[in-house]
Amino acid sequence: MSINHKYNYKIEHNVNYFKFFLSIFILFFLISCSMNTVNKGLNTLFKELKQYSVNYTDLDKLIVVKVSTQKLYLINKGKIVNTYNISTSAYGTGSKVNSFKTPLGKHIIAEKIGEDLPFGAILKGREWTGSIANIIKKPIDTDFDLVTSRILWLAGTEKGFNLGPGVDSKSRFIYIHGTAEEGLIGKPASDGCIRMYNDDVISLYSKVDINTKVWIL
Repeated sequence: MSINHKYNYKIEHNVNYFKFFLSIFILFFLISCSMNTVNKGLNTLFKELKQYSVNYTDLDKLIVVKVSTQKLYLINKGKIVNTYNISTSAYGTGSKVNSFKTPLGKHIIAEKIGEDLPFGAILKGREWTGSIANIIKKPIDTDFDLVTSRILWLAGTEKGFNLGPGVDSKSRFIYIHGTAEEGLIGKPASDGCIRMYNDDVISLYSKVDINTKVWIL
């Protein structure tokens, strides 16, 4: 090998090393930024929970729906056990009857419906129709707001806000439920309910009980 070839090889070798270490540095930088963003978001979440109740860390089970991030958290004694992507109302938040909005505030699970139903089972009037939904993975908004797999029927606990005439969450049939439009999970798209991936709602259903608290922020 000539001197020039050796020199060029050495330069190319050093350049490759530089590119390798630069890519590693960029990767760690991006991961660090992502973790900082997540941690900042969680710190904000926990501050909001303290405003709701300083004793939230005493609860064995608590569901928190965060509308701004389209996330649902299952919390056990102040620690996040599971995080799920969701879809709240395309019309925003609110409690008025016929508004098609997702209500805010403190709720409980009033009823659990769909035990042992197959994945994608279509429910109407909280009864299985016998049909299985065609799950749409692409972000397509259909004319059918299908309720699938499981239902967690919510009841408001704050009189005049999400409980009682004109604002009652249970009378408005506000559910946490599966959807056929899985491609829209992660952004507001429902008619008031809280949509989840079918696998996720089946998982969540098995982990919570009637009267489990649900706080929608």
